[in-house]
Amino acid sequence: MFSFDNSYARLPQTFHRPARPAAASAPKLIRFNKDLADELGLDVADADEARLAQVFGGQVIPVGAEPLAQAYAGHQFGHFNPQLGDGRALLLGEVIDREGRRRDIQLKGSGPTAFSRNGDGMAALGPVLREYIVSEAFAALGVPATRALAAVETGEQVVRETMLPGAVFTRVASSHIRVGTFQFFAAQGDEEAVKTLADHVIDRHYPEARNATNPYLAMLTAVAERQARLIARWLSIGFIHGVMNTDNMAISGETIDFGPCAFLDEYDPRKVFSSIDQRGRYAYANQPGIGQWNIARLAECLLPLLDEAEEKAIEAANGVLKAFGDVFQEAWLDLFKAKLGVSGEGADDRQLVSDFLELMHQGEADFTLTFRTLSKVAGGAAVETLIDLFQVPPPGLSDWLTRWRARIGDDRTPAERQAAMEAVNPALIARNHRIEEAIAAAIYGDYSFFHRLVDALATPYVEDPETADLRVPPTPDQRVTRTFCGT
Repeated sequence: MFSFDNSYARLPQTFHRPARPAAASAPKLIRFNKDLADELGLDVADADEARLAQVFGGQVIPVGAEPLAQAYAGHQFGHFNPQLGDGRALLLGEVIDREGRRRDIQLKGSGPTAFSRNGDGMAALGPVLREYIVSEAFAALGVPATRALAAVETGEQVVRETMLPGAVFTRVASSHIRVGTFQFFAAQGDEEAVKTLADHVIDRHYPEARNATNPYLAMLTAVAERQARLIARWLSIGFIHGVMNTDNMAISGETIDFGPCAFLDEYDPRKVFSSIDQRGRYAYANQPGIGQWNIARLAECLLPLLDEAEEKAIEAANGVLKAFGDVFQEAWLDLFKAKLGVSGEGADDRQLVSDFLELMHQGEADFTLTFRTLSKVAGGAAVETLIDLFQVPPPGLSDWLTRWRARIGDDRTPAERQAAMEAVNPALIARNHRIEEAIAAAIYGDYSFFHRLVDALATPYVEDPETADLRVPPTPDQRVTRTFCGT
């Protein structure tokens, strides 16, 4: 089934601990991502659902796998913990996909490891389904993120606030190396391990950095740029990660560990959904600043590699942090200009975007639906269809629309402009209340809505009449105000 080549397992033993999945009494396949399996080059032609459930439920260790739990540290809500590690996940191994890319295969919720810290290492069904849904929604939206390969019921019950069905999630990533992985060794003063890890990251993710005058500075710069562009993408689709701890920031530039994540309904830059983010540290608008803060923590780990002279190393790191802000601002503006149908360079473009977002905030307008409807207005639809989306139409909206029409000009036909805008403004996102609906049904054994939702999210830019109900914002009684971790 797998053709493993496990580079992380070949790193020194201080980087990981052996791990074995826990026994499951009745593993049952919930969903298997055949398209992703084909992309990975997995041979599953002779595997039926029972066999897939055994493998991706952790009951059969494939030939060539070297299961391990990775060691890492991390700042959690600003407070440093020197040892975290994979407490409820294990790296099964690595494969080289059909495009020659190295990909991790990880089981989440497969039982305790050496890093579990008295936890059970299990995952409840709800968080597994949430991560499956959002992972595949991100893939269809073109946002870098970990992918969902399989979800399996274990037949066990896990104890949270109540007894809940247990499940295992199989996640695919370019790697699971985090800012916190570097922090684990830096906190111990193990500069040799930091260098070994940096060399591994360069070889795996940033080979172009190897030929730079300062490879480690080039790597840090590349990581920062990817993170800045990634977070700009999050904001462009109204996404809130929910728990941007340094152990949840992947060096590869992929979205990872988005357990209590959510998408905006009405636009509010201060919006928080995560139940554990009680002070709003990771609110929607705070994400760029937190991303930069996390990169600063990575830079601290790398200072001895950046320059022998500490002053010069700090100067180089500060240059990367400034560049992070510049890259983010440029990427953010480009993305939102595209959402407004604006091309070329205009002196007031940033103000035009910011003013529209402020009007959306004042009018409590749905983030996704407003941009999608603006696309139609650009194509000739009645402006009232847009105005109707504002719960309280703000007084400045008419003036803004006049400015917007003047700015977009007539360099494209209305149909061309609408098509271009609809290509970047999704009609369908993984709305929070729909995710909760899928989870609630699945708890009682009905996965039909879960499957329907995953299938629909595969084409987020298409307005299929069959999925019209999934595009509608929540009613007041459907509104989700808190999301929870749990995998």
